[in-house]
Amino acid sequence: MCAMSSSSSTAISTGTSRTKILFLGMRRSGKTSILQVLFDDLPVKQTFYLEPTMRVAKHFIDTVIPLEIWDCPGNVTVDTLGASLADFSTIVFVIDIRDLYQHPVSKLVEFIVAACQINPDINLEVFVHKAERLQEDDKIENFRQIHERVMDRLVDESPEFEQFPLNFHLTSIYDHSLREAFSRVLHKLIDSLPYLEELLNVFCSNTASPKAFLFDTSSKIHVATDTSPVDQATHNLCCDYLSMLNSFGPLYKSNANDPRTSRFSPTPAPTPPPTATTSTPTSGTSPVGTPPLPTSSTSPVPPSKPHFYPSAATSLSPSRPGTTLTYHLVTPHLALLALLPTTVYDMRRGLVEWNVVWFREGVREIWVSGLRGGLEDTG
Repeated sequence: MCAMSSSSSTAISTGTSRTKILFLGMRRSGKTSILQVLFDDLPVKQTFYLEPTMRVAKHFIDTVIPLEIWDCPGNVTVDTLGASLADFSTIVFVIDIRDLYQHPVSKLVEFIVAACQINPDINLEVFVHKAERLQEDDKIENFRQIHERVMDRLVDESPEFEQFPLNFHLTSIYDHSLREAFSRVLHKLIDSLPYLEELLNVFCSNTASPKAFLFDTSSKIHVATDTSPVDQATHNLCCDYLSMLNSFGPLYKSNANDPRTSRFSPTPAPTPPPTATTSTPTSGTSPVGTPPLPTSSTSPVPPSKPHFYPSAATSLSPSRPGTTLTYHLVTPHLALLALLPTTVYDMRRGLVEWNVVWFREGVREIWVSGLRGGLEDTG
């Protein structure tokens, strides 16, 4: 679902209204490697060979909402950007944690001041990146200094910026802090987030789950979670489990439609005509003025391909005795990962599966409603 493309024809041909994110930062701060690792599954060791960004690169990413991310070179300014800051919903500024000089801070402040004048509702995020290069104490100290310098410069520009909502994230491509940070950025752009959170709350309540996430399976960014606090260890555990399933998943597939196994299956019965028990709300008698529905004798309907939703589970003993981590595919690109008491999963698995079915149906309805709304906005 997180297919990244640099071709502008993708967005034009589909007519999709995309949410724009502006990625800024100095040269070699790590902007391109962040996008490649997140959305193009680039191995971390290969980021050393990425060429510096020389011109604005537009990436079209289809995740839970359609995104258009502008990866900008380090020398871009407000005047040379080639677009108005009013077109963007979020600005992400990437700062190398070892870069304590004034140049990146000045550039960040320049864009913040310009953005607030044009688009006061824009979301502003700062990724203090490459945190793996410092020891823990130095990491915290540099993060604090960068935060203080940015806020001091903003106050120097205007006292109105004293309580300005600027979010700082400590990130690295070598752990899951980057995915956690980008998840928080994405949450502010998802209009349906409250409904997804409520679905997760209901699931947790019905299954005694202490924590549940809705993940984008490709990028391993969690689209939503229930309202209980996010534990970093639990989030990392879910990301690792999802990575393992993504690695081994292509080795397996459903053989339901395999012609080699069809000869051992009984001959399927003819498709019956629609009745009141099907998903189409019809009855034996058509309303007045409504033509009768075609039956299989007049226009045969080919059988639809059955949906296949894989699931998996693993016990967390001995690290978390009595806890099971479960995986259920909700859509072709979204998955529900939840912690469940092992006793509940073993003895009441039918209840768990029943709640997964209703959760899947709720997510599908929200997703379809979002697609319709996006098409209406573009039309």
